[in-house]
Amino acid sequence: MSSATANEWSAEAGTFSRVRLRFRTWRRTRPFWAGLLAVFASFPILYFPYAQLHLGQLTMSMSTTGGAGSLLIGGLLITLGLTAWFQPMVRIFCGVAVTILSLVSVPVSNLGGFGMGLILGLIAGGLLCSWAPLKEQPVPAGEPIANADGATAEYAAEPGPVAVSAPAAPPVEADPVVSVEKADPEEQQ
Repeated sequence: MSSATANEWSAEAGTFSRVRLRFRTWRRTRPFWAGLLAVFASFPILYFPYAQLHLGQLTMSMSTTGGAGSLLIGGLLITLGLTAWFQPMVRIFCGVAVTILSLVSVPVSNLGGFGMGLILGLIAGGLLCSWAPLKEQPVPAGEPIANADGATAEYAAEPGPVAVSAPAAPPVEADPVVSVEKADPEEQQ
């Protein structure tokens, strides 16, 4: 199923089902997974420069001079991921920016979050650049257009009384009119 073939939900569906189906319809009309990966790519990039690992009495700090750079890169990755969700038309820009920021995070932020943020960011950038919305399928001229409830122009959605009409009579051809001037002189008398 895709954004062009999303189904309507029934009226008797519960609140949870409606929310779930509405979210599914929203998710299928934008690069959702690419934006989510871009947000997830920011977490290791943001975490490792500020992390402190405690091993018994020993505290090991990963703080580097790239802390401000990784804070900026991580914040921009989150912003670009959310922008791709809510403004899908700028997905190409977001994809290129996520890819560049992921590559810049290698020297700035502990090898791109020890490779985790780098790999997630490169995948997210590729997905953002390659995602495209589906176009609506044109309906052929001979087929009726279906409504949201499954009804077409010829058939009602709910069965009801059927009116039967007699078949139409074939058209009757009129007799040709003969003018007086062209008529036979014997017929005029």
